[in-house]
Amino acid sequence: MAKVIKESVGKILDSLVVTEAAKTHFRQLLKREDVLGMNLRVKISHPETAHAEVSVTFCPQGEEEVTDIPFDFEDFTLFIDGDSKGALEAATIDFKEDKVGGQLSIKAPFLKGRAPATESPLQERVQFVIDSEINPNLASHGGRVAITEILQKPEGFVVVLQFGGGCHGCGMAGVTLKHGIERTLKEKFSEIVEIRDATDHTTGEDPYC
Repeated sequence: MAKVIKESVGKILDSLVVTEAAKTHFRQLLKREDVLGMNLRVKISHPETAHAEVSVTFCPQGEEEVTDIPFDFEDFTLFIDGDSKGALEAATIDFKEDKVGGQLSIKAPFLKGRAPATESPLQERVQFVIDSEINPNLASHGGRVAITEILQKPEGFVVVLQFGGGCHGCGMAGVTLKHGIERTLKEKFSEIVEIRDATDHTTGEDPYC
């Protein structure tokens, strides 16, 4: 078990990239905090799920967790929450400047989990795209979709979806389906020929539009 843990830690140490812009940003944060021995800690809530969220917080000296993975830089340490290491494998932590100052950017290919293998059932592969791409976009409108069923026809597969939340009863649901969801799924899965909406939009209680 110890060997497995060591290999896992080594994997993230080798694959996580913290850019010079991000390190400069972190140094500025710590300088403003002006506390001797202060460091930073990265944690992901609900790692490798559709609800994964990244947070960076101050970490006073000695308050890191024993399972944290330390990234030691010249004048500070960035601790990675041990439970978040899988989601941060091959991630890049960067800082993008803009007109209002800038924003920390964390690109992590495994943040919301790992895509099923190409030989996995179609429903599993479609579900992953819905969880990792489609529903996070719909969440800004308080909406979501769920797979009702997948039908197989001679010409290919038909994915039947149920809209919920702010998308249930929304007058733009058809546009979202055709120009957003259908386009995304057809681009990723050539075997899909149609996306259908099984929702009765007349019963929506809190539509976005």
